[in-house]
Amino acid sequence: MWSFETEPEFQVQLDWVGRFVREEVAPLDYLLGSQWDIHDPKFVKLVRPLQARVRERGLWACHLGPALGGKGYGQLKLALMNELFGYARFGPIVFGAQAPDTGNAEILAHYGTDEQKKRYLEPLLANEIVSCFSMTEPQGGADPLVFTTTATREGDEWVIEGEKWFSSNARYAAFFIVMAVTDPDAPAYRRMSMFIVPAETVGVEIIRNLTFHGEPAATHAYMRYNKVRVPLDSMLGGQGEAFVVAQVRLGGGRLHHAMRTIAQATRALDMMCERALSRVTKGEPLGMKQMVQEKIADSWVQLRQFRLLVLETAWLIDQGKDYKSVRKNIAAVKAVMPQVLHDIAARALHLHGSLGISTEMPFADWVINSFHVGLADGPTEVHKITVAREVLKEYAPCSTLFPDAIEPEAEARARALYGDLLES
Repeated sequence: MWSFETEPEFQVQLDWVGRFVREEVAPLDYLLGSQWDIHDPKFVKLVRPLQARVRERGLWACHLGPALGGKGYGQLKLALMNELFGYARFGPIVFGAQAPDTGNAEILAHYGTDEQKKRYLEPLLANEIVSCFSMTEPQGGADPLVFTTTATREGDEWVIEGEKWFSSNARYAAFFIVMAVTDPDAPAYRRMSMFIVPAETVGVEIIRNLTFHGEPAATHAYMRYNKVRVPLDSMLGGQGEAFVVAQVRLGGGRLHHAMRTIAQATRALDMMCERALSRVTKGEPLGMKQMVQEKIADSWVQLRQFRLLVLETAWLIDQGKDYKSVRKNIAAVKAVMPQVLHDIAARALHLHGSLGISTEMPFADWVINSFHVGLADGPTEVHKITVAREVLKEYAPCSTLFPDAIEPEAEARARALYGDLLES
């Protein structure tokens, strides 16, 4: 059966989440700095009570399976929840659903030892600590085939050496998950392995902290791993399995990120419509101008199309499809996401005039964020290539000189099928 309805019991939860985020979580965005600075006294005073209410409601870390204390919700329910979390910067962390901790938790749950789960996974799930995913490099960005950070085995230890770029939340992290080359002579996608590195390990250095427009603090880092020594069991997964391990964290995370992006684009559309009804020029509201109406119509249609793509992808996964079989869909979501946010935020900015480009409105930050979401987890171009390759797998070349659809050939096939009926 196909339906666009949400089951009534879950809709009650969604309604509560929506009100809670808008009325009580969103104001935090104007009062606090980084959402990963969890030991800031202001964070403790303002955020912890809200997290307690989420736990009481049974909505904490719903991306987790029951064995880890979560609800075991499918991707469709998680997508609908993340659409509401995304209305506020502190939304995800209030619900225990913030990146990169969600993905890092999944890696630890799948590949961590019992000791690592006790030391890192349990406090991470409780938001007693935060973590860092340290993959991209200054000379190669997100292309792992040109990574130069290495991990070399020496006795009962791995020695990690190299530099990493834009490592997420490094200054606040209790541990890092690091991708490093362990076998440079192996096939391209078997060269690297994944490691867990405690933040206090000797040789872990932050060269400088980084940020981008719209972030309240420099939360990412240019890192150096200077002969960092970790035990052999610090490897997550087998040697050469970094790509397999990374995929554990990426599929669902991309969908949740997309729904949070939809929330931001929806806010831009809401502000655009309010402006169109409130601002009068040349004797009538902006909303009566046809070119303004076009912007509103294009934004609404663009947003709904993208939302349906994301929800369809989540639904397919819930039907038992693994991430590999919906690779095309996930790549399409990632490829479309930055354009949707950019277009709607830019239109909203334009309709607000000089106020739109000021720091008193969020539109410029959201336009910059559209480029951010087009780079994080791989650039848009890579995902478009994936979509095209997956689509082409569903077709075959024609076996003749001219295309199958050429009119003489198509007519001949039609006459072969219906010729006798025509003659009779």
